[in-house]
Amino acid sequence: MSKVARVLIAGCGDVGGRLAVRLHGAGWEVYGMRRSVSELPEGIVPVAGDLHHADCPDQWPRTELDYLVYSAAATQHDEAGYRQAYVDGLRHVLGWLQARGQLPKRLLFVSSSGVYGQAGGEWVDETSAAEAQGYSGRIMREAEQVAWSSGVPATVVRLTGIYGPGREWLLKQVRMGYRVSVEPPLFGNRIHADDAAGLLAFLLQADLAGKALDDCYIGVDDEPAPLHEVVGWLREQLGVEHWAEDSAVRRSGSKRCSNARARALGWVPQYPSYREGYAAVLRER
Repeated sequence: MSKVARVLIAGCGDVGGRLAVRLHGAGWEVYGMRRSVSELPEGIVPVAGDLHHADCPDQWPRTELDYLVYSAAATQHDEAGYRQAYVDGLRHVLGWLQARGQLPKRLLFVSSSGVYGQAGGEWVDETSAAEAQGYSGRIMREAEQVAWSSGVPATVVRLTGIYGPGREWLLKQVRMGYRVSVEPPLFGNRIHADDAAGLLAFLLQADLAGKALDDCYIGVDDEPAPLHEVVGWLREQLGVEHWAEDSAVRRSGSKRCSNARARALGWVPQYPSYREGYAAVLRER
């Protein structure tokens, strides 16, 4: 009888919770760590704890862990908050592993395409320079280095703009008549929350099956698109005809992220573009 794979998801929120459900359904033993464990999906072993504090949670598993997924989200959106969530929190978890003599087969660190500073609409992949100048990108890059130098085989997953149920900022803006620049086009990158979780699950299952993983993957759908195109499509779906009186909103940043590396490993997004993804969001409303 094959051994049950065990994973701890540190920061088991939206994407982490979706991942937990997938793995639990596949027969994994899943530990979910978050402050409010009452919000964990059914069947997930609760680990009540705070990544911001150095003390190891009392419910930290004493058993062998095969995998660790670090999927924290900053609750304080400034430089100190980012450092606390991504750098300090990861170091805390790695310290708890070491104190208990636990050495997982692999660490998945959930990062962000915000580490890239490219802004001219160019294509970006895992080999592209990741030299964002803003504090969020710099700190996330530092956290990636902590993962890679942890002594645990580590794979960084740089997720792009996550959307889905409960993540409907753009829909709200479109309803208000959101204006965006057409020229030059502002390319954006997206991934549905279910596909973000699906990619993480795919990588874990691939590693468990003995496939060699790279140290970094970009999580993005098949079709980076100009923001004005996405807004235009959503206006049609929502029946919005008015425009906001304010002048066109200029969003900073413009790049096109490639998912070729993840696809080469065999991953296929459920929602290949914003059209399928947002259509699903609108159906569920």
